[in-house]
Parts: sequence; structure tokens; C-alpha cells
Amino acid sequence: MGLKSTIEWVRTEWGIFRKGGEMDLGERARWVRQWVPFGARTIGWAIVSLTGGPFSKGRASTWAATRWSRSSARGLNIAIEADGLENVPEGRLVYASNHESLVDILILGAVLPGDFKWAAKRSVMNIPFLGWHLRLAGHVPVDRSQGRDAAMAAIEAFTKVLDDNKPLLVFPEGTRTRDGKLRPFKNGAFQAAVDTDSPVVPVAIKGTFSLMSRDAVDTGSSRDPHMDRLVTVRVGEPLYPLAELSKEDRVADLRDRTREAIIALKESATRTGAVAESAQPL
Repeated sequence: MGLKSTIEWVRTEWGIFRKGGEMDLGERARWVRQWVPFGARTIGWAIVSLTGGPFSKGRASTWAATRWSRSSARGLNIAIEADGLENVPEGRLVYASNHESLVDILILGAVLPGDFKWAAKRSVMNIPFLGWHLRLAGHVPVDRSQGRDAAMAAIEAFTKVLDDNKPLLVFPEGTRTRDGKLRPFKNGAFQAAVDTDSPVVPVAIKGTFSLMSRDAVDTGSSRDPHMDRLVTVRVGEPLYPLAELSKEDRVADLRDRTREAIIALKESATRTGAVAESAQPL
């Protein structure tokens, strides 16, 4: 099961396995140069998580995940500029972010505070080392198949994370954008936020789509983080469910306000040629 899921995941998620025959030798060499070290880092930090997590009540897994994210971003020569982290409240909350690229989770893992649990596609959980770490650390497997049962199971899993007073990270679009535009939002995480009276913190990522879009095989040939390898993360003020509305309307209102906030944050996250001090590679 693990091997089969791994093959299916890399085939559908990594462009090289859809477009391998179209790549020239230079592109193949670049792919190897970027992703072989990434794989080695993933295995190394996963081993730290798997060996230390059970003996530290998960703290070693959280620490390893942050270090994996930062070392991977640095290894890919990505500069990250984060703004608005002071808006993150204490306690349980839902981080809701737009989803532009396969590298989004690295970026968010490098900058977002708290022991957040990521809502990840179930097939990712079966990938050796990465999936093992995700399961051990308590991240949430989500079945993206259509149907009421799958949706209810996701809401129950989200609610459990919030009931445990943990932050939850979701990509409410459900999958990565194909054209750089924000897709419609699904209700699941907002239902869980309403059920637990938890705030939603909007997060906007800008720069990962141009760095590595859905069909790209790697993050490109540029190596200058001062120019086109800068990713901006903007964190907005927390949004709370409105008690005066009916439960159904609270979910729809929270979903729509979050989407509007992410659009506004993304539009304000202008990229410049000069990288701020806070945007130096982690």
C-alpha cells in the first residue's frame, strides 16, 4: 500500500513523471540537483521525528517539522518574507491559506507559529518517512473523494484538532490552483471553526505559483533570492464566527469573509526587487 501510494502520488503531483520525456538533459540535471537533496533531508528529519516524537510527547516531531521546512526552503534557495505574525492569537485556531504550489507547506511550516496540524491528502500519509512523520505528529488525513461521508469525516477530524486546543492548517480550495487564481472554498474547516467557536486566521501566499506551478517539474534555474525566488506570506487579523447568525449562515459568512481577506492580503503583498532583512533565506 505504501509503495503503491507513493508511486501514484509522485506520478500525479510531480511534473517530471508526467513530462519526463519532454525534459532535456539540463532540466533533468536540475531536477536531480534540487529534489535528491530534498529527499535526503526529508528522510533525515523524519527519522528525528519518528525516534524522538514518542519520547517527547510530540515536541521532537514539531521541532523536526520546522527544521525540515526551513532547511528545505534554504536548500531550494527560496527567500521568505513574513508579515502579520503578531495577528495570530493564542490557543486553537484555523489557519486558512490559498494554495499555489507543492512547496506551500514548506513555506508555511517555516514561518507559522504553533504546533499546527496540517490537513493533508490521505495519499500523502502513505509516503514512506514523510507520511510516517505526518501520522505520528497528528496531522489530519483528508479523503478528497466526493460524498457526504468523506466531508463529515473531515469535519470530525478538524473538530478533534481544535478540541485539543491545537491550531489547524487548511487549504480551503481543496487543491492547488491551476492558473494562479483563487478557487472557491470548501465549507469543512469553517464548519469545524463554527462548531468549536474558533477564529480563522487568513493567510496569503504570493510567489510560489511563479516559482513552481502545478505542472512545473522544479523551482526553476534562477538562484538569486533577491529577485524571483522571494515568497511573501501575509497573515491577517483573526475572523470570528458571528453569533447572531444561524449556524448555516455563520459557516457561509465565515467562509466568504476569509476568502475576501485572503484576496485582499494577496493583492497587498507586492513583490519588489529588493529583499527586506526579514526575507533573507531562513
